[in-house]
Amino acid sequence: MSELISYHLEDGIATLTLSNGKVNAISPDVIAAFNAALDQAVSDRAVVIITGTPGILSGGYDLKVMTSGPKEAVALVTAGSTLARRLLSHPFPVIVACPGHAVAKGAFLLLSADYRIGTDGPFSIGLNEVQIGMTMHHAGIEIARDRLSKSAFPRSVINGEMFNPKSAVDAGFLDVVVSAEELQGAALAAARQLKKINMTAHKNTKLKVRKEFLEALDNAIILDQEHLG
Repeated sequence: MSELISYHLEDGIATLTLSNGKVNAISPDVIAAFNAALDQAVSDRAVVIITGTPGILSGGYDLKVMTSGPKEAVALVTAGSTLARRLLSHPFPVIVACPGHAVAKGAFLLLSADYRIGTDGPFSIGLNEVQIGMTMHHAGIEIARDRLSKSAFPRSVINGEMFNPKSAVDAGFLDVVVSAEELQGAALAAARQLKKINMTAHKNTKLKVRKEFLEALDNAIILDQEHLG
């Protein structure tokens, strides 16, 4: 599929592995590869597992692109928010198997999935935008507001608080934490379980449950383009 996003299909489960340098930076090419892999997964009618490389899911957007100019930054943020929206409305279940750190856009990948499995260890998970001088974008606020716990939302978005994998469960970034050795097996077990549900019912229910959220996210993406541009 791509060197940036590898695609492995087996028994109706598509595993998408992000591999882009030390921190698995999310670049325009990575997002394009994600979309191509998701197109293939829809064609294969597969449950999706998204994962990264040992120790990290992603450290966030590619800072070279973000600092190259306003136009480039807006385009990347828009593409990233649109990818999150796609994952949140994907017609088949989406699992993230997080092998370590998940920061900024990496954490938003967790917040865009249906089921999230984290790896226990000295890892940081969260939204560090205000720590690095970035005002949180509207789409990010809407995603965090919907997916994080009520108490973790302001701590994460406004204060830039980072969580370890276990506290990330209470915050709402993860659903369960396992050892590194158990991560792949736990993700496959979750995918096999989700394969048993009725996919039409899953899709229709997901869209019904998230209707107002997705509408708010669509508006936020437009606002971000106007504001950031």
